Amino acid sequence: MQLIDIGVNLTNSSFRDQQAAIVERAVEAGVAQMVLTGTSLDVSAEALELCQRLDEPGQRLFSTAGVHPHDASHWSANSERQLRELLAQPRVVAVGECGLDFNRDFSPRPAQEKALEAQLALAVELRLPVFLHEREASERLLAILRSYRDHLSAAVVHCFTGERQALFAYLDLDLHIGITGWICDERRGTHLHPLVGNIPEGRLMLESDAPYLLPRSLRPKPKNGRNEPAFLPEVLREVALHRGETVEHTAAHTSACARAFFGLPEVS
Repeated sequence: MQLIDIGVNLTNSSFRDQQAAIVERAVEAGVAQMVLTGTSLDVSAEALELCQRLDEPGQRLFSTAGVHPHDASHWSANSERQLRELLAQPRVVAVGECGLDFNRDFSPRPAQEKALEAQLALAVELRLPVFLHEREASERLLAILRSYRDHLSAAVVHCFTGERQALFAYLDLDLHIGITGWICDERRGTHLHPLVGNIPEGRLMLESDAPYLLPRSLRPKPKNGRNEPAFLPEVLREVALHRGETVEHTAAHTSACARAFFGLPEVS
């Protein structure tokens, strides 16, 4: 089996000076390709640098570039110029992480919406897929996306944790869905168990969101409590279980979906 992890925060400080070993452990665990998440202009540039340094052949590591809603208050015309330069790089395969977060509201909501719309416009212009963040903002996100959806090549709601109504609304808009270790959390993720089977093949992808969201069903658990892409097979196991599929089948169609969505090469 070859898995693809579509969301790895490899720039996180908890991974400092360990990135090469983390990538190696992931590959040994069957995670053939990883997409590193850019959450700000600086982080996006760092993610791209890691891809170039740790994967010289250019087959395993790719990245996104964007401005997370937490940082949206810093968006400016200069931000757009810098982001456009990052998105021109071959290793950068999607716009994002961008979206709306009405849970923490680290940036004012009007600023979040402005930054999101600017990034959606760039995605339309450059014909790139979008890596979306949403917390407690599904209705507003859907309203904004409807104005762009006919012109977007594709978009994925990363780390989906919402309810049935939000899931079906996203699917009706022909969006992709990313599932993380949240589905392995017996305290808050069990509502995803009956929902995950409703995501059609070709629209479902897997992600670790490492170092966050360590699968609580993982045994043994790492002593440091930190998630890694090497633990993505546990997310696969849980997703396959609740879809009534073999892990081999779920691995095959989620990886094929990710490869098509991001335009990733086959791994030799």
